[in-house]
Amino acid sequence: MKLIRYGQPGQEKPGVILQDQLVDVSAFGEDYTEAFFATDGLSRLADFVQANAGQLPAVAASERLGSPVARPSKIVCVGLNYADHARETGATPPAEPVLFFKSTTALVGPNDNIMIPKNSTKTDWEVELAVVIGKRASYVEEVDALDYVAGYTLHNDVSEREFQLERSGTWDKGKGCDTFAPVGPFLATPDEVGDVDNLRLWLSVNGEMMQDGTTANLIFRIPFLVSYISQFMTLLPGDIISTGTPAGVGLGFKPPVYLKPGDVVELGIDGLGTSRQELVAYTKS
Repeated sequence: MKLIRYGQPGQEKPGVILQDQLVDVSAFGEDYTEAFFATDGLSRLADFVQANAGQLPAVAASERLGSPVARPSKIVCVGLNYADHARETGATPPAEPVLFFKSTTALVGPNDNIMIPKNSTKTDWEVELAVVIGKRASYVEEVDALDYVAGYTLHNDVSEREFQLERSGTWDKGKGCDTFAPVGPFLATPDEVGDVDNLRLWLSVNGEMMQDGTTANLIFRIPFLVSYISQFMTLLPGDIISTGTPAGVGLGFKPPVYLKPGDVVELGIDGLGTSRQELVAYTKS
């Protein structure tokens, strides 16, 4: 299945994509929350969709898409997980995964605007494959790790490099700004994706290709990441793991290239669709 959430921010309704048509499943009665995933929601939803085949209302193509997962308990990100990206930033590929968090308040829809933070001069882009956890995971063995995966989605791990690298402390302060986690357009269950170890992922800025990589170059693959992270924290249903970005980020250019108001970022992953974000200047909400 391919799961969507659509509607205005904070008022999203659940839907699915059937034969390239967006349809509403509000009658199912549940949003795609932690509780949904924890109670075998994917199987129950599949049964509901099958039982109501041909009767589900269509969703207009003009509808805004939200994140396909309602606010997760956490967004765990993996840094420097492609050797080419580590090299372009001047870092040594890590012996163990580098972990950091994005705030859940950074979460937005796949085509929502990215707001450049107040006092920012170094806002950057990162196309990433994100993993959505399907059931509570603690001290998971690598051989069992994929049993804990609900599906996959597209994520732009937007980053403010000055906040991240020049302001002391951890990376988190440059990663969790409002609008810095556009996710979607949909959550695809594993059967929809194929070989997650061989997916093309790409990103362009104003039509110019900046990143063009493949998950075949991941240093730490998904089963290892799920197992590894679960040794340090319990992963809850609906949690997101973002697996890292290939070379081509703005920080890696000489001189670096950063985003400015009016820029348009487009990105995609094989089997997981595309998204588009326009950069806007900071405004007080």
